[in-house]
Amino acid sequence: MIFSVVLFLTTEMWQVFSQASAASLVILALLFIALGTSFLVARLPREVRSLERDAGGESAALDRRQRLNVGLVLFVSQALQVLLVSLAVGAFFVALGTLLIDAGVLDSWIGSGGHVLLNIDFFGHQGIVTEELLRVSGAIAAFTGLYFAISMLTDDVYRREFLDELTAEMRETFRARGEYLRLRGRTGLPAET
Repeated sequence: MIFSVVLFLTTEMWQVFSQASAASLVILALLFIALGTSFLVARLPREVRSLERDAGGESAALDRRQRLNVGLVLFVSQALQVLLVSLAVGAFFVALGTLLIDAGVLDSWIGSGGHVLLNIDFFGHQGIVTEELLRVSGAIAAFTGLYFAISMLTDDVYRREFLDELTAEMRETFRARGEYLRLRGRTGLPAET
């Protein structure tokens, strides 16, 4: 977060993103989404195998379709966490910029007062929301989202914080599946589902 705040308060960041075309920003966003998604997808088979090994217990091994389903659950859960963290960071920087960055600062950083979208009065302080503020906040949110997606799967602290709850829920699902298969085997019905 400290790195993001420092980036947010640099002239160069504002100059680059205030002058970038809309097409460049969309391409950059798609690149970050593709990189984050690729990283998550590349790590999913190992995560599914680990989860199946740790939580599967005595139940039958998962077939390909079931592994894909578990992988999708993990992917969607992690992607939603990345999205929420990115949105929260973006909202934080929009609020911070509205409080700290005024037309005078913008003029010294980008050569104009920016394209004002909204004026907000905070107890006598006139805050402005500009297109440039949204661009810079969005860029930092995208950087943070990519970093978070990678860290969530590689850093043990992030893994414990964000994956343990999901893993516990999946373990419960695996236990219920094992019990289901055991009961189904007792009734003489085929155990495979």
